[in-house]
Amino acid sequence: MKRSLAVVSAGLRLPSSTRMLADRLAEAARRDLEGQGAQVDVDVVEVAEHGQDLVGHLTTGYPSDGLRRAFETVTRADGLIAVTPTFTASYSGLFKMFFDCIEDTALVGKPVLIAATGGTGRHSLVLEHALRPMFAYLRAVVVPTAVFAATEEWGSGGSEEPLVRRIGRAANELAVEVGRRESPEMPDPYSDPVPFERLLDGG
Repeated sequence: MKRSLAVVSAGLRLPSSTRMLADRLAEAARRDLEGQGAQVDVDVVEVAEHGQDLVGHLTTGYPSDGLRRAFETVTRADGLIAVTPTFTASYSGLFKMFFDCIEDTALVGKPVLIAATGGTGRHSLVLEHALRPMFAYLRAVVVPTAVFAATEEWGSGGSEEPLVRRIGRAANELAVEVGRRESPEMPDPYSDPVPFERLLDGG
């Protein structure tokens, strides 16, 4: 069976700890899904690459071709990994803007793993106070384990073992939720066209 994972990373520069965490989560989830016998495609959306297009979409209501493809990547995916840096005790503005602009039904019933990075572990509540309520509002299925990675957990003499355990647990929860669901069906925009007579009548 073919499965797909979309990874939305809202880091502002490359390399970034946000992208590093996103890649580790994606690789762990891929391994668990392959353990279920699935073939897995992983597609990464770097939100910073779409910053200007997101502003344009908010002001005009029309996404650029690149932004539309990014939205379709998330909508078509069997599961989503969403990772943001912590700004002012919350998600970044670009991260929120991306999910403000995507179709409001795109995440209904979709398994989502939420994660964040920050300078100190004191910011870890961003996951429960900001990210989880937002995805609950979008009617996504958010896995129980959320992953926060503080600066001191990335080497430099610190131990990465607790972070590795959290990544493994969260990725396994995502793989289980993806494995128990059918792949989402994309609506065909041409399946129910407006009759030509109604168009002529202004309907």
